[in-house]
Amino acid sequence: MSEADSPRAAENGHYQSGTTTGLFAALSRLLATFVAIVQTRVQLLSTEIQEEVHRAAAMALWALLALFTVLIGLMFGGLTIVFAFWDTHRVLAALLVTAGFLVFAGIAVTILLLQVRSHQRFLDATLTELARDAEALRHHH
Repeated sequence: MSEADSPRAAENGHYQSGTTTGLFAALSRLLATFVAIVQTRVQLLSTEIQEEVHRAAAMALWALLALFTVLIGLMFGGLTIVFAFWDTHRVLAALLVTAGFLVFAGIAVTILLLQVRSHQRFLDATLTELARDAEALRHHH
């Protein structure tokens, strides 16, 4: 039996290099897995932010276009009503047109609030995946 194979050699550290290499390999794999998880989560976060920005921009553009065209239409409609009753009940016609505008505004605000409340929270998928990761890590220990 050579000196490297003796029990005393194990006590002196001749076998520790193999154990240390295995430990470093395990730590390296663990670090690579952690980096891959973080990379996936950052990519998901980036995708969600891009989708939210595009959705918000599209909604804002359509909302402005709709608002502009509705206001023009309502203005001309209101003027038509007031002009039709100019000689008889112009004040009443103006008040009714104004009340109609306010009713439409109330309906629009109500619909907008319903849409805002029904929208998923920002970064919902990312937060859900992070919660799953945390739960999985808790169960492994």
